[in-house]
Amino acid sequence: MPEIGEKSPNFTLPRDGGGTVSLADFAGKTLVMYFYPRDDTPGCTKESIGFTEQLAAFEAAGASILGVSKDSVKSHDKFVAKHVLGIPLASDENGSLCEDMGVWVEKNMYGKTYMGIERATFVINGEGVITHAWRKVKVPGHVDAVLEAVQSL
Repeated sequence: MPEIGEKSPNFTLPRDGGGTVSLADFAGKTLVMYFYPRDDTPGCTKESIGFTEQLAAFEAAGASILGVSKDSVKSHDKFVAKHVLGIPLASDENGSLCEDMGVWVEKNMYGKTYMGIERATFVINGEGVITHAWRKVKVPGHVDAVLEAVQSL
């Protein structure tokens, strides 16, 4: 699990709309990479719409945004179309990036334990170094907190 000040793991993943997305695509730029449990669920939808609504402000601050979950590209395509999302979504179906970033964790709901994605966001600078990290994210106010951090860079 990388910490603030450490390099982000390299990745190349398929993305919504076809093609791939890699850490190298963001060389020299700030990347906001957020991990979310599942497409088209209430919290994940609110978070993704929130990042989409603030996209212009993130871009003005020199940052790109990338959402990541284990959902398929087909699921991402439906999610993007249904909610008119303006941010790329990467598909980590085999979970390698989730594992590398330490967001594939044991969760507990109604007394049952299972493995799932912990909602988390990372800001990665143009050299690939993690400058900010939020784990166990609560959606309300999160996008604004991330934007504030990016604007302070």
